Amino acid sequence: MRFSPFVERISGHGVAAWDIHHEAFNAQRDGADVIILSIGDPDFATPDFITQAAIDALRAGDTHYTDIAGRPALRQAIAERYSQRLGRSVPADNVIAVAGAQNALFMASMCLLQAGDEVVVLDPMYVTYEATLKASGATLVRATCFPEDGFRLREAALKSAITPRTRAIFLSNPNNPTGVVLDRQELQCIADLAIAHDLWVVVDEVYESLCYEREHQSLASLPGMEKRCVVIGSLSKSHAMTGWRIGWMIADAELIGHAETLALSMLYGLPGFVMEGALAAVKAHEPVTREMRETYRRRRDLVVGRLSDCPGLAVLVPDAGMFVLVDVRGTGLGSLDFAWRLYREAGVSVLDAAAFGEPAQGFVRLSFTLSDDQLAQACERIAGFVDQLPRAV
Repeated sequence: MRFSPFVERISGHGVAAWDIHHEAFNAQRDGADVIILSIGDPDFATPDFITQAAIDALRAGDTHYTDIAGRPALRQAIAERYSQRLGRSVPADNVIAVAGAQNALFMASMCLLQAGDEVVVLDPMYVTYEATLKASGATLVRATCFPEDGFRLREAALKSAITPRTRAIFLSNPNNPTGVVLDRQELQCIADLAIAHDLWVVVDEVYESLCYEREHQSLASLPGMEKRCVVIGSLSKSHAMTGWRIGWMIADAELIGHAETLALSMLYGLPGFVMEGALAAVKAHEPVTREMRETYRRRRDLVVGRLSDCPGLAVLVPDAGMFVLVDVRGTGLGSLDFAWRLYREAGVSVLDAAAFGEPAQGFVRLSFTLSDDQLAQACERIAGFVDQLPRAV
């Protein structure tokens, strides 16, 4: 039987990157002694008051069809928060609530891109971007961020990636997997190029609440970006709500209308009780995320401190997020080989960061979403694994 060429566009190296995680997850479920650092899923439960809001809604019979673009109260609450963040009025009509940031990214890809277009991405990028953007038929063009620069943006690399066929720039800020937070100068570079070449810019900001020493600024707050910048947000990481599948897109009202039409075909609206929980979460955004941020900062420092003195490893300290990139080239192993051997010989699963882009070849990505004790044990296993390897010459 024949399949559509679409199925080839949504496959690739980024999809295969999850093989090690799936194997580790299944092994752990079967009782194996495995520590999973290959996914960014918080180890603690969603705050009780959020869960209670959803439970109350369920018990009140909130189990029917809902507004396709999201309930007005939720859209308004999100709009009010972004009005404060961006320093300008954001109407509720500029917001659509969707099933997580990944769903919003797919919607943006399908509504903005088509075959023959080029879309520029900052490389390395989150592993699902490749399939998400190719699903539209567009061609990916990678603007390389080099490890010797700490994976920060080079203006020349971005400029050279833009051609007459370029339609949009997609990026995450803070970046996953690097944890880099773009500064004002880097953001202005992107904005200037987008305006000069009449480009859309889609920025995934799911980690904006988990910034540590470097303050986060939204690209959408810069002059000239109000109409052409699409902001993707989520409660998954900031509120430990990965399984709730709730996120949003902030954009010009016309694009939101097209996204709503697509949502009609894909989702036909989110569950009402999920949106009631999300409404409670958005209204209490700052106190919840403040506590989350300090927890992750402590865990980041634990992992960085335990691994920084390990011979053969070099740790990139992240500005934000819940991941650490570790340079394993000093061990003499490639990053994919390192990841699989670490899992099979020490029972710790990490991701080969090369799956996020060629510039991260030789790095692995570790999450710090487990308890301090588990992270300390994982670091001991990693150090022990590296210590028994033959020294690279």
